[in-house]
Amino acid sequence: MVVSAPHRHVVISALGMAQIFAWGTSFYFPAVFAGPIVRETAWPLEWVVGGTSLGLLVAGLISPKVGAVVDVHGGRPVLLTSSLCYAAGLSTIGLAPSLAIYFAGWLLIGLGMGTGLYDAVFAALGRMYGAEARGQIATLTLFGGFASTVCWPLSAFMIDHIGWRAACFAYAAVHLLLLLPLQMFATRGGKPMPHAAAATQNASEPSRIANEWAVVLLLATVLSLAAGIGSIIVVHLLIFLQARGLDMTSAVALGTLFGPAQVAARVIEKIFGSRYHPFWTMLAACGLMAIGMLLFVFEVPLLALAILLYGGGYGVSWIGRGTLPLALFGPARFPRLMGGLAFPSLIVQALAPSAGAVLIDRAGTEHTLAVLCTVACLNVLLIAALWQASRASHS
Repeated sequence: MVVSAPHRHVVISALGMAQIFAWGTSFYFPAVFAGPIVRETAWPLEWVVGGTSLGLLVAGLISPKVGAVVDVHGGRPVLLTSSLCYAAGLSTIGLAPSLAIYFAGWLLIGLGMGTGLYDAVFAALGRMYGAEARGQIATLTLFGGFASTVCWPLSAFMIDHIGWRAACFAYAAVHLLLLLPLQMFATRGGKPMPHAAAATQNASEPSRIANEWAVVLLLATVLSLAAGIGSIIVVHLLIFLQARGLDMTSAVALGTLFGPAQVAARVIEKIFGSRYHPFWTMLAACGLMAIGMLLFVFEVPLLALAILLYGGGYGVSWIGRGTLPLALFGPARFPRLMGGLAFPSLIVQALAPSAGAVLIDRAGTEHTLAVLCTVACLNVLLIAALWQASRASHS
């Protein structure tokens, strides 16, 4: 008996729920868990927080292989592996008697991140829906935008009532008992098309790009810089706000605008994005990030506007990260390409917060913001160069 695939709305809802907890128990994990872990274990804070960087490094290293697996077998084995790795990693952290075991847990979570965060799921959606995956990718990022909104208060509640170790076990159970079945259901039915069929059955498949190496290099650079700057801002945002004269309470209150700004910008892109090429999505993302950084550098009193613009740009950049490669290279090549593009981006994202901390320590917040602003403006020029290179190859 042939099992039919679920409706697209059901698929995205199931995968979106998984994204909330995948991000909430990895990238956003230290924000709430680091303090209680340090207080109980007396492990150095930088090492506890460094678990996330280790996870991102692992995710980056395996991303090309993940893209290849999705290309051949579809997203099902990759996404199911992700839920199992998250459950194993969180359980290991909950049991960890030493830093070595704690890092072993993050190695497992890193495998879960590499097989279950945006890049892997984007590749899976491209394999499932071909050129029509743009809308599904945009919708998925709306779910991911609520990761901190859902998981930060939930984590704080569990830590207060059952402790951080039991909270890790609870999240492991969520991945194993809820998200694993959801992802199994979402990816059931239908086999991925072979390469030739994918290429011939999709009328919108672009012709092969003549100067492909230059386009891929520019695209990888743009995505890596956007992810790197974003990673530094997310981790050190409160430091930058306090350097502008805000106390901790005011900085936290203002910093909460970052998440809603991401979601609001993604909603706007979801509504209007189908009317224009994804290049304009990425250009708008890089432009908003650059304008936001400029507002920080020149000490404009409207810091809320700076956060809203930067947060909106950063949020939309994740949509461009999935939709632009799909539009430039087509669905048949998308899974492997997504895996390759994720490799440098995740490595940069892993190393950027530590590099930002060193820069802040040695050069101060003013010079750090100036550097980030310069890089953000450079990225706008690079996305323009990418457009020219891709247009020249099709002329």
